[in-house]
Amino acid sequence: MATTTILNREQCYVKEIRGKGRGVFASRAIPAQTIIETSPVLLFAKDEYERHGRHTLLDHYTFNWRDGHMALALGLGSLFNHSERPNVSYSLDIARDCIVYTSARAICADEELCIFYGHNLWFGPVDVPNESNSSRFVPEAPKQTMPDGWDYLTNIQEDFCSALDHSNSFLSGSMDDVINEDELPFSRKKLSLDKEEEEIGDIELGITVTARCHFSLLLTPSYIVQAWVVDIPVQKHIASMLKWLKCSELDIEALSHLKRIRRQGETSTLLLGVTLQPPILPSDVALGIPYQLPVPCNPALTQTSLHLKNTFWPTVLAPRRKWEPEKWTRRKLKWAHDAVNALKKECHEVASSGELPIVAYVPKPYDDENDLSQSFIAHDTRTSTRHPLRHAALNVIRKVADFRVTEPTSPREDGSVQTQNGTQYLLTGLTLFITHEPCIMCSMALLHSRVKEVFYLYPMPKTGGCGGAACIPALKGVNHRFTIAVWKGECDAGEDDIFPLAFEIDA
Repeated sequence: MATTTILNREQCYVKEIRGKGRGVFASRAIPAQTIIETSPVLLFAKDEYERHGRHTLLDHYTFNWRDGHMALALGLGSLFNHSERPNVSYSLDIARDCIVYTSARAICADEELCIFYGHNLWFGPVDVPNESNSSRFVPEAPKQTMPDGWDYLTNIQEDFCSALDHSNSFLSGSMDDVINEDELPFSRKKLSLDKEEEEIGDIELGITVTARCHFSLLLTPSYIVQAWVVDIPVQKHIASMLKWLKCSELDIEALSHLKRIRRQGETSTLLLGVTLQPPILPSDVALGIPYQLPVPCNPALTQTSLHLKNTFWPTVLAPRRKWEPEKWTRRKLKWAHDAVNALKKECHEVASSGELPIVAYVPKPYDDENDLSQSFIAHDTRTSTRHPLRHAALNVIRKVADFRVTEPTSPREDGSVQTQNGTQYLLTGLTLFITHEPCIMCSMALLHSRVKEVFYLYPMPKTGGCGGAACIPALKGVNHRFTIAVWKGECDAGEDDIFPLAFEIDA
């Protein structure tokens, strides 16, 4: 075997592969989403390429560029072999006249680096094994034999990295078996909603305004920081004041973690509410003048926190429940597996149309308890519509909305068909599968749509709203939570690899 030479900053090297030709290899482990190579391109003018270039071997290895130019990748760019399951993705940097190659997943040391050439290959794929796995494949005859020096492109090297398993072993066995959490083909994110308040300085005071608070609170420009209270000097009036409170629209959910009465010696104090102005009290009861006090924002999670919060106002102890994730059977996993396959199939078709290959899919519910009688799929249309809000998640929500508005429910007495009203757009109880982590805007739309859970394949650390740049359902004050899961399992052969641009999207 020829001597290898380190060629770039990621210490890649080129070596000859028996029966295959040259290939690019990693000399060390490379993390996912690492820039491996930035290859400058040699540009050919359109007329020049029509007269000469397209009649040569270059026609198989050039890229469409701006203004009708064709580009040939220099450096390592033209040495990456093809694979149906590439471990390297690439993106065209038109502004800098270069092509950027990025690891699509974690890559092992001495593993060959391959890209996906596309579906319209000019050669017949031949699976040639690694030297240590020579009995693994039976090669096929290529459709076209290329001259020496280029014939390595007629072969495909299988990926043997132990970190990747294409067997879908989680689907083997009884369909009614419950799968252990660590064996699931996805990982669920645990939302950290509350922090421990074990020191006096950690106690958060004030009341967060929510949509369920009194209407007058919606007019306030900021959070209400204090609550109205009133002293009740005569103890027999406590019961009548509590009864009055329930009829006064002041007994709101935002105060449910606080006790309504605080006793200090002979005096009792009633917690009234968080209105902008002091409430108008009954005139037939001897009461003090209402005044404001800071009160804890949240219930106490521990005994220590309870003791500290009670120094401000009597607070309810509500220990955090142990997180118990939903159990999944193989039958339900098959349902999710089919949904991800549908995503990837659609993504291939979208990529060829020029749109961003971002696809969202709302399947018919697994349990059939929801009234959604069919599945819906939508892709990103920002490019074709030239509209910045036409994200895949918003498009699929709109599809469900349109369906529920027009879906017939029951016939009227006169024979006409009654339809559901426009409020039924909500995704209550439904699952969204999406190729890329929803952005912050889409994540908030999903929250308002009351989606049950969101599965995504590719994270978006710069713009994602499900743990990337922010985690919308974990924000304090939102009135809905949804489960977030990252799909890590494989799917059916032929649907496992999305258009290389999919790895680069973060918008």
